[in-house]
Parts: sequence; structure tokens; C-alpha cells
Amino acid sequence: MSILYLIATPIGNLEDISARALKTLREVTLILAEDTRHTGKLLAHYGIKTPLSSYYEHNKIIKLPEILARLQGGDLALVSDAGTPLLNDPGYELVRSVLTAGHDVSPIPGPSAPLSALIVSGLSADAFLYLGYLPRKDSDRRQKIKEITELPYTIIFLEAPHRLLTTLSALSTELGDRQIAVARELTKLYEEVQRGTISEMVEHFKEHKPRGEFTLVIDGFHPDIETWSIDELKREIEARMMINQPATTAAKEISIKSGWPRRKVYNLIIEYQQKDKE
Repeated sequence: MSILYLIATPIGNLEDISARALKTLREVTLILAEDTRHTGKLLAHYGIKTPLSSYYEHNKIIKLPEILARLQGGDLALVSDAGTPLLNDPGYELVRSVLTAGHDVSPIPGPSAPLSALIVSGLSADAFLYLGYLPRKDSDRRQKIKEITELPYTIIFLEAPHRLLTTLSALSTELGDRQIAVARELTKLYEEVQRGTISEMVEHFKEHKPRGEFTLVIDGFHPDIETWSIDELKREIEARMMINQPATTAAKEISIKSGWPRRKVYNLIIEYQQKDKE
């Protein structure tokens, strides 16, 4: 039986590819590529003349019979536009079908934007959760963030530049003012990693227009280390309400000090105000 190789390719710098990856790309009978034009530039750079065939989100199912037939005649390789195949890229159905047909699947590891961002973030890499892209719809995005509010793991996900500020604001509201690293254009000429609190990142990207592709790495929930008790939180809320501080301002400031998510603090403030009126 033949082998389907899952080959990681550079996420920016073309030199970030292993000797084994280049050797395999030369030896397989066909390379399946998300964008043949993009991958063609990589192959041309290294003088690799192996035939290319497109394999992307909208043809991944109809191409399966053809790919399985090609595997009968030799090994194939699957690459994405950049990074490690299957991470936010098509390939799951292909791997399952190849295994079911009795062929082997072998990884050739290499570049990965999520892992690259994690190891330079300054946050814990002992246990982490990768979420890919958050939902585009605002309500769905907030719901997804709420689901991770009390998870202790470092959280990693990707974001497009035009949604970055909206996402950072939602994170601040739902998670509180946690530590975060915002990485962009990793391994490229304008590589940049901003580290600080979520509120600091909001202010930074209000002043500096987001450009490029972003990877966000967020500290997990650590109640024993960061979070006030509910009694401490309520005392602080009462003190702020005694001086008639606006609810939104109080929620933001208390969230930063207490480690509680801003949304939870805000809801408690509203409850306090409603009881005060009764």
C-alpha cells in the first residue's frame, strides 16, 4: 500500500522547511495543494518539478475517488498554503478515507503558526487549547468565548485583521483583563509580537491599524492565583456604587483588579443597582 504524506510548509520564511520535506516533495508522484499557484512558488524556489493537483474546501469531497485511485500507483503528499495540513485547512476527510482504504498516513512536521505563537508568547505551554478561528457572527463569537471562560488552559486562536479589535473587545468583556500575546506575520519581514493585558492590546490596535494575519495566545483561568472571592468582589462593587461610578467604567476597572470577567462584574453591578432601586 502507498503513503499519504502530510507535509508542513513555511508560514512565511521559505527557509523554514526541512530537508526531509523537500526530499519527499521530490519523490512523491503527486502533490495535493490548497492553492497550486501558491505552492508552485515554493516548489519553483527549490527546483521541485513534481506534478500539482488542487485540493481545497470546495472540491475536497469530489476529489476523493481520484486521489484514492492515484494512491494505487504511488505515494502522494498533501500540503496547505502555509503551515501544517489539517489545522484550519481541508484534509480530515481525505485522511479518514485513505486510512479506510488501507493506505498509510505519515506526518512530516514543521512550521505551525499556533505553536510558533505559543512558544514566544511568554505564557504557559504545558497545557493549551487551539480553537482555530472564532465564529464571525458576534453572538456566536461571544458564546464560544463564554465556553472557555473558566478553562485553565492557555487558549490559542487565529484572527483576521478586520475582526481583531472586535474580538479583543469581546475577550475583554467575557474573560476579564487577562494576559495575552498578539502575534502577526510570524517568520515574515514584519514579524511582531505584542504582549500585555487584553485592554492594553485594545488600546494598541486602536492606534495601530491591524495588518496581516494574527495569532492570539491568551492566559487560562487561574482562580487560586488571580481571582478575588465573591465577597471581595461585592464589597468593591458596593464601594463604587456609593460614589455613583458608571457601571461600564466600574466593571472595566474592577475586572482588571479582581481577575473576574468584565461581563460577570457588569452583571453583578446591574443586579446591585436594581436591588438599590427596590
